[in-house]
Amino acid sequence: MPSFFPEHQIQDAGLYADAYFERIAAAAKTVDRGALAAAGRLLAERAAQGRMIFSCGNGGSAAISNHLVCDCMKGVRSNSWLKPKVNSLSSAVELITAIVNDIGPDEMFSFQLTSMASEGDVLIAISSSGASPNIVKALNTAREMKMATIAMTGFSGGDSARLADVSLHVDAENYGVIEDVHQSLMHILAQYLRQSHLTDPSLLGTLKF
Repeated sequence: MPSFFPEHQIQDAGLYADAYFERIAAAAKTVDRGALAAAGRLLAERAAQGRMIFSCGNGGSAAISNHLVCDCMKGVRSNSWLKPKVNSLSSAVELITAIVNDIGPDEMFSFQLTSMASEGDVLIAISSSGASPNIVKALNTAREMKMATIAMTGFSGGDSARLADVSLHVDAENYGVIEDVHQSLMHILAQYLRQSHLTDPSLLGTLKF
């Protein structure tokens, strides 16, 4: 049985912060750097080819999915020649609720993919547990459509870590810690894409990232 942080009450928020930040740092070290490099290469390649990049997630992971659109489209384009096409499948509440109500919750993301995605596109699936049925279904649908897939997971990784072409797994047992590292991975990939595709690399050191 894993030990879930916090293991005991901590009365002072400052001390809680110290313990929490220690766990973020430890969790960040568990992310496979080779897998992260592969994710960067994949996104750079497909964005340069004009392929769509889709993201999805539930709850806090939905917020990361939506934030990814901002940083991987507007952010990457700033002072760069790369123009990623990015869409979050977690963003249209009207569409999502219609799919859930009329078709089923497991189809929340996969139904959208079958309408909008094409072979060669990319799906970034974000799930702390890696076991959410709608995330697993989206990854299976993406594979069937011959899309490339990246999964950001935590805890045991679930089926998502196994199904994805590139698995960015965070070895941690706390939702907040996992989501904070996932958010950092999103920022890292976006900033990597931007800095590696600047029209004028000599600007590095003067640009805000």
